[in-house]
Amino acid sequence: MLEYEFMRHAFGAAAVVAVVAACGGYFLVLRGQTFAGHALAHVGFAGATGAVLIGVSPLWGFLATTVSGGIGMGLLGERLEGRDVAIGIILALSLGLGLLFLHFYTAFAAQATTLLFGNLLGVDAGTLDILAILAAGSLAALAIISRPLLFATLQPELAEAKGVSLRGVSVMFLAIVAVATAECAQIVGVLLVFALMIAPAAAAQRLTSRIAPGVLLAMALALADAWGGLVLAYYTDWPSSFWITALGGLTYLAASLAPR
Repeated sequence: MLEYEFMRHAFGAAAVVAVVAACGGYFLVLRGQTFAGHALAHVGFAGATGAVLIGVSPLWGFLATTVSGGIGMGLLGERLEGRDVAIGIILALSLGLGLLFLHFYTAFAAQATTLLFGNLLGVDAGTLDILAILAAGSLAALAIISRPLLFATLQPELAEAKGVSLRGVSVMFLAIVAVATAECAQIVGVLLVFALMIAPAAAAQRLTSRIAPGVLLAMALALADAWGGLVLAYYTDWPSSFWITALGGLTYLAASLAPR
């Protein structure tokens, strides 16, 4: 299996994306913002289809719109009560734009399917390098803000009283999540981002309440889902995105049944 260059690229991309998605997803679940990852993926779809229409790589369209959407969510929904409203407004607007771009995109049905459901086996060396650079930057930024982010997540009133900017932390975190979402969409597509980003993180939090072990466990589960999905796709000739999401669902189900 690893004799093929495209399989080596696929395993490398899956590893990079699984790690960054699990780290971002862990804090999304902890903060109760899981819907944000799903919404950002749809925002990215509008950007990706628009980018292709003007002759730009879909990845850059994903990044531009998801980061803009993440910052907008952070600015509009700094309070817990306002987050769902802010996310819903941005999601509705982005879906409307995506529908408009898709209207002009009908001649490229195969590429539209790739955007919706991903194409892990189509990752080339250049894309892998870009994903690795983006992942390294996202993980470094997340490490820098991890302490105030955790403080603002668990004790927001006390954190604000101590001088932590809840809005600033929210904006920075959702911008990082936006980058992770754009990367994740390259692997499993817009419609299936939720499974790879949220399922391993949610499973890890059901198995341990400690932060550091939980993050590491989420990374391990996401990596196992991504690599396991690739192996099963190779031997069954079924789509890798299906296997990755199926393993993610089974992982969460197993964690739900296990003693806490």
